[in-house]
Amino acid sequence: MVPKTRALLVRQRTQAVNALRGHLAELGIIATAGLAKVEALVAIVRDETDARLPAAARFALMAIADEIETSAEQIDRLERAIVVEAKHDEDMRRLTTIPGVGAITAATIKALVPDPSGFKSARHFAAWLGLTPRPHSSGGKERLGGISKMGNPELRSLLIVGATAVLRVVRNDARAQPWLKALLARRPSRLPLWRRPTRRRGSFGRF
Repeated sequence: MVPKTRALLVRQRTQAVNALRGHLAELGIIATAGLAKVEALVAIVRDETDARLPAAARFALMAIADEIETSAEQIDRLERAIVVEAKHDEDMRRLTTIPGVGAITAATIKALVPDPSGFKSARHFAAWLGLTPRPHSSGGKERLGGISKMGNPELRSLLIVGATAVLRVVRNDARAQPWLKALLARRPSRLPLWRRPTRRRGSFGRF
């Protein structure tokens, strides 16, 4: 229940942040992407000496700023509780030994995966989660498209973010495992492994 509550609050905070950005953009106040930049926008809303905001706009946006800060405090409190629980739970401790898997991802896996022993392999788990490619057949030829996204979107997103973080570190880490280095040498970090490079048509047909 705790991971689900955190996910709900994160979605609500994202909606509030997007609303704040949109309203301030209408007034010509733009901030770059990222939660760190939201604090600057909230500071503008709370600064009553800033003449860029009409009084009516500041009154309305104060409610959004309050919601963003309240959500952030609640999310932080829940995340601290998850980290404490992960240190005492054996299954979660084992999950956090996986590169890219932290306490929040481990708690989400334990909360949402019904019975890990029911999956014959990692690929079966990936298929259940929606991380395997969607097949398309035409003219007797089978092509693999994007991931099916059939599973839980929150867990899938956490695993993708974790994997992306690991691959980002691998680029500059001489101690990284060789198979990860070889993986990046074959494919860009955001390109699924099941996609083949696009063939080009040359002067002598396909090659």
